[in-house]
Amino acid sequence: MTSVRDIPTAHTPAGGYGAQMPPPILAGCTDPLAEGAPDLRGTWRVVDVRANGQPLPAALPIWKHVERIEQAGDRVVVTAGGVIHDMCADGTHEHGVNDVAGADFATRVVVAATFEDGVLVLRPRGMPGVEVRRWREGDHLVWQYHTQFTARLERAQEDARA
Repeated sequence: MTSVRDIPTAHTPAGGYGAQMPPPILAGCTDPLAEGAPDLRGTWRVVDVRANGQPLPAALPIWKHVERIEQAGDRVVVTAGGVIHDMCADGTHEHGVNDVAGADFATRVVVAATFEDGVLVLRPRGMPGVEVRRWREGDHLVWQYHTQFTARLERAQEDARA
């Protein structure tokens, strides 16, 4: 029986993980989801992305975004775009994301995570009012990146969940 507390926190390797996602971090973990945690688990692919209600241009890389979300207990691991953001949703910066930004794989990011009314909410340290939110709407995952964009994602075909 493996608990989330038995699995070391994962971090993005120097320069990012490359073109292929690493194996799941929480594989084999037996902890049930924390009370109040939305079930965001799966591998997700962007199918719609908008800013100010308008679709973003098809040439933008966000349209090719694929992310894997793992969860157990209050822990969440989002793997996408070369980064591994491993966090506990306990509202602290200490146990939140302590890693690098996907833009350059060098800029440090420190982010507190919480579960609020069925939503995973991420709040970067030193940026009052800024939030990144993920929640489920039916079969879709919705990802709101503060005021920059809102993306709708569907399960990727390689995801075994139905």
